[in-house]
Amino acid sequence: MARREKTRSKSSSPVIKVFLLIMMIALAFFILGPLLWLGIHAFVSNWTYPNLYPDGWTFHWWTQVFADSALADAIRNSLIISPIVVIASMIICLPAAYAAGRLHYAGRKTFLIGMFAANSFPKIGLFASIATLYYALNLMGTVVGVIIIQLLGTIIYMTWIPAAAFAAVPRNLEEAARDAGASKFKVFRSITLRLAMPGILVAIVMSFLASFDEAQGTYLVGAPAVFTMPTEMYSLVQNYPIQVAAVFSLLLALPSVLLISLARKHIVGGQLAEGFQIK
Repeated sequence: MARREKTRSKSSSPVIKVFLLIMMIALAFFILGPLLWLGIHAFVSNWTYPNLYPDGWTFHWWTQVFADSALADAIRNSLIISPIVVIASMIICLPAAYAAGRLHYAGRKTFLIGMFAANSFPKIGLFASIATLYYALNLMGTVVGVIIIQLLGTIIYMTWIPAAAFAAVPRNLEEAARDAGASKFKVFRSITLRLAMPGILVAIVMSFLASFDEAQGTYLVGAPAVFTMPTEMYSLVQNYPIQVAAVFSLLLALPSVLLISLARKHIVGGQLAEGFQIK
């Protein structure tokens, strides 16, 4: 008991508290600092060194972003393509996730580990190989080609996380419902799918973000005909005022912040971490 109290007193010493406070401030600075910088530059008319304060404030850069046809097209493409990618990923991956989570078959773990391993390496080589195939199929510079490329980045989320969610559903609940006379479809709809839904929602959020933020493959197979918000950032940095880039960066970050905030309780609650455990 004395040793435990001594350890507790050491852990709560002022030095450790000060160190943790410094670390929290530093972490907040590196996370919130860039967002604060973007937020300021998105509303300033001009701000040049060595002036300590902006020359003025304006909404002109926001109107310029939406008035620019190239930027507006990139925003529209991202908001259209990403939901399509998520829906296609759900149609393809959720049946495989159910099979991986509820059925025990030969090669199940090998399939899951192989899928994870395929996403553990830089994808630029894979994208280059796919580009050669795209030329043969006339998919370069098409929306369909971009959808397929972005779909590759969502498969791991839409398979692993729902598979863990399906596996966590107690089988005795399903058996009890079947004994009470419920059909297989009703058991799946009212018990299996309902209990697995938090994990599926997390997978949907992560898949949307993976699609929305994908740049390398989208630029390789989509340019110069199809640009999304991440790929348009390449042009923004070089050809637009810094204020326009700040506005566009905030718009690019907004869906991520909103979706992560909505799914926070499921992510913090362990649904995301449980999705990467093989049982």
